Amino acid sequence: MSPIILSIIIVATALLSVALTGYLFYLVVRRYFDNQQKEQLLQMKIDERHETLRVVTPIRLQAYERMVLFLERISPSSLVMRCYRAGMDAAQLRVALSDAIRGEWEHNLSQQVYISSKTWEQVREAKEQMLSLVNASAQAIPEGSTPDTLAGTLFATIAKEKNPIDAAVEMLKEEIREYFQ
Repeated sequence: MSPIILSIIIVATALLSVALTGYLFYLVVRRYFDNQQKEQLLQMKIDERHETLRVVTPIRLQAYERMVLFLERISPSSLVMRCYRAGMDAAQLRVALSDAIRGEWEHNLSQQVYISSKTWEQVREAKEQMLSLVNASAQAIPEGSTPDTLAGTLFATIAKEKNPIDAAVEMLKEEIREYFQ
């Protein structure tokens, strides 16, 4: 073989080796920087999640507190004590009780954003059952009855049945325990 061809083959082999090494180096460096970028993005997402939790956790906790307060405010004893006014008859008390439940509900509607759908449904169901209990108690007493008769009937009915408020409060407590574990 001639020395020129041999020189060309050696130079070509050297160039091919350099090119292949350069290409492999490029791939390694590119993968390294891609991984670095992915790691930085992941860290940014983790930091963002921590910041979101830092801000949302107190708001979410407050939502649970407000829903427990809502449920306590629509419990029969609290409701009757707040709504009863001297000179009312049973029909007026029924309207006042129903209006108070609905007013409390409307005041707390935005809390559903922070509570699971299942728990929100339980709270909504407790509200509906309380409205039904108030109306059923009002229908169970004679027309023209005193507010004391309505209150007594409401308390007696709730004593016989499972209190929907208790079930909803327990569900809220359970959800908050799961959230903070």
